[in-house]
Amino acid sequence: MIISELMINEQIRDKEIRLIGEDGQQLGIMSSRDAQKLADEAGLDLVKIAPTAKPPVCKIVDYGKYRYEQARKEKEAKKKQKTIEIKEIRLSPNIDTNDLNTKINAAKKFISKGDKVKITLRFRGREMAHMNSSKHILDDFAQALVDIATVEKPAKVEGRSMTMVLTEKK
Repeated sequence: MIISELMINEQIRDKEIRLIGEDGQQLGIMSSRDAQKLADEAGLDLVKIAPTAKPPVCKIVDYGKYRYEQARKEKEAKKKQKTIEIKEIRLSPNIDTNDLNTKINAAKKFISKGDKVKITLRFRGREMAHMNSSKHILDDFAQALVDIATVEKPAKVEGRSMTMVLTEKK
């Protein structure tokens, strides 16, 4: 919920609303004018918290404090999220063993950080004719990382390249 889109006090134009008091008890369905009077008497604001409900739900709260609480909740939720990035490692069909080992070590580093790794085997020119015989490179790559990673998407040909996705073993 985006805080700035909440309607407060006179912005609420609905004929009738369901009202919740400042201490959380249901005050029932009433006109928005009556609800506004109750909020004014308490020295608080009338905030529409569920605009899509039938009838809309409003609550009597201190708007500044309510906004602060909502912002804090959103910040907490954002902290607990973990973003998973997909790192790409490109190989060519005639890659040397040492180069392949270097790429495998890079993939280990990415996977240990919790990222997914997309291995792309790029084919150029005449290499296109030997696509099937190059699949073993991706298989060897996955085999080298079998202790820390699992194949999420097996090797698949897409245009001029063959791709495979590895993720961390759970």
